[in-house]
Amino acid sequence: MDENKNQNNQPKAPMRRRKPDFLFFVLVIFLIIGGWMLFSRLTTQTPRELDYQTFYAYVEENRINDGSTATPAGGENYGLYTIEGSYKDGDKNYRFYVVVTEDILNNLITSPDLEFQVAIKTISENFWLSFILSLIPYVLLIGFFIFISRAQGNSKAFDFGKSTARMTREKTVTFNDVAGCDEEKEELVEIIDFLKNPKKYVEIGARIPKGVLLFGPPGTGKTLLAKAVAGEANVPFFSISGSDFVEMFVGVGASRVRDMFKTAKENSPCIIFIDEIDAVGRQRGAGMGGGHDEREQTLNQLLVEMDGFNANLGIIVMAATNRPDVLDPALLRPGRFDRQITINNPDVVGREAILKVHARNKHFDSTVNFKEIAHRIPGFSGADIENLLNEAALLAARQNRKVINVFDIDEAIDRVMMGPAKKTRKMTEKERQIVAFHEAGHAVIGLKLEDASIVQKVTIIPRGQAGGYNLMIPAEEHYLESKASLRARITGYLGGRVSEEINFKDVTTGAQNDFQMATRIARAMVTEYGMSDLGPVQYEQQQGSVFLGRDYLKEKNFSDQIALEIDKETRRIIEECYDKAKEIILANMDLLNNIAKYLLQVETITKQDIDEICATGHLKRADEALKQENVEETPKVEETKNEADTVVSNADASTTDTTPTSGDSNEN
Repeated sequence: MDENKNQNNQPKAPMRRRKPDFLFFVLVIFLIIGGWMLFSRLTTQTPRELDYQTFYAYVEENRINDGSTATPAGGENYGLYTIEGSYKDGDKNYRFYVVVTEDILNNLITSPDLEFQVAIKTISENFWLSFILSLIPYVLLIGFFIFISRAQGNSKAFDFGKSTARMTREKTVTFNDVAGCDEEKEELVEIIDFLKNPKKYVEIGARIPKGVLLFGPPGTGKTLLAKAVAGEANVPFFSISGSDFVEMFVGVGASRVRDMFKTAKENSPCIIFIDEIDAVGRQRGAGMGGGHDEREQTLNQLLVEMDGFNANLGIIVMAATNRPDVLDPALLRPGRFDRQITINNPDVVGREAILKVHARNKHFDSTVNFKEIAHRIPGFSGADIENLLNEAALLAARQNRKVINVFDIDEAIDRVMMGPAKKTRKMTEKERQIVAFHEAGHAVIGLKLEDASIVQKVTIIPRGQAGGYNLMIPAEEHYLESKASLRARITGYLGGRVSEEINFKDVTTGAQNDFQMATRIARAMVTEYGMSDLGPVQYEQQQGSVFLGRDYLKEKNFSDQIALEIDKETRRIIEECYDKAKEIILANMDLLNNIAKYLLQVETITKQDIDEICATGHLKRADEALKQENVEETPKVEETKNEADTVVSNADASTTDTTPTSGDSNEN
């Protein structure tokens, strides 16, 4: 206690006065020299060259001013001198120079008839002066570099080739924080076990994978999984981005790779994690415009460090990318990235687990069911789910509530998928009717067509670029699409246009995105999936970008006749689905009209509302709301009628119900 007290009560050391900044002196010197040179250049005239006859005539006329100097020209041994000075020409003085021999100079000085005086300068005096002046820029440049090195620290001034990987030993993330990828975690368990107990694997002769490549869509948790591996193994974790290797200086990337593995050896066993490795690991010499020397040198050094002459025992390299198709084949071979783990978007069970992980620090209403929410968000990644719950929390906080309810999550899903609602967007009544019947057409196809997705929500509230949207989810999650399900999806996309055409005898541009999706599916059925009369032949495949290491030209593997047949088959599929959609809608016009009517009233209906409309033909909450509005308007109508009867006794009763009397009439 006494020691601590004495330490705490020690007087503070006096603050040192900050020394004048070296840069200030450098700038002052630069300004002085620059100003002097600029002033001398502006005030000094360019000397005129005179021939000897003109010069001699000026000397005889006594027009040469005092202060002329003679300097040896080209050295004292040449016998030539340059005379510099000024002469009078009226009221002005002009500088001049003339080259004469040594004999002529002596005659000018010693001639009794001429009044000419000149100071002779030796070459040595002029040489030392010019030499000292020439050193000034170099001294200033050296001083500037000394200042830069002192400002950045002497140890960091030339550390371009040092690795920028950040090392952490803290156990911040574990497998408990990662959900929705149980199979992927099982693949990494043995790597964690090796880092904890390497002797068990060495004794049996097993070789642990040197590299693990995690690839999948963005937001699926690749970086989070790598951090969890480091946290579970409790070993040093070096993290770096692929773009940190590539710099404008040639050879810096390769030097950083060498330094990174050198540091990793000193801290082994450890994990090196390279995020977005495609920035440095793309195919060498591929793509338009040739290769990239600096990136390719960095990749070559990385290949050597991972599997070269020197063994890197106890170092496991993990990398993440969402573009494994552009990586160099040498990087993916066994011995380098031995294990390649695909991390896809989670299924319904995984989404429920991810929801529970991100819901730990949030407060939810008791009616919130994460299992139901997981069914409503197929295709969501882990990042999307985290953003979904964050949006729901923001909505609840915006309304000053302490818990998150189902309506917050429902609105958050819409915001994540389609964007915020455009409640202030003005739409005419006809546009609202067109949008309502358009979305009702999609809903009827989803309700009455076999193999179609289940309608979960229909709304005519504009969101993003859409005037309304229809949320349809498959009854069960599946990873294979049948021919019938694809045709049902096309029919569902065309239902909106069919409904517009039947009800308004006209069409609008609202079905543009529907046609785009329907055409894409139909053409894929013909050219990729072999689901047409052209047979099980793949005519096209998904194209890669030439800037991502892909060939600029693709071989055309079908003739012009087949191209025509592809167009015909695509059109036939679209037309058959269009006719099917028209048949279904014409057979269910009452259901279409009911859904459109209630959409115009309440703007948004859910799956429970649609089931009620299908069963009873009515929507109870909409009818009750309409009755309540009529009840509230009835007293106002009666009050207006009584006032009109009092003022105008002979007014018609029907006119009194709809036309209120003006204030001017009351005064009269």
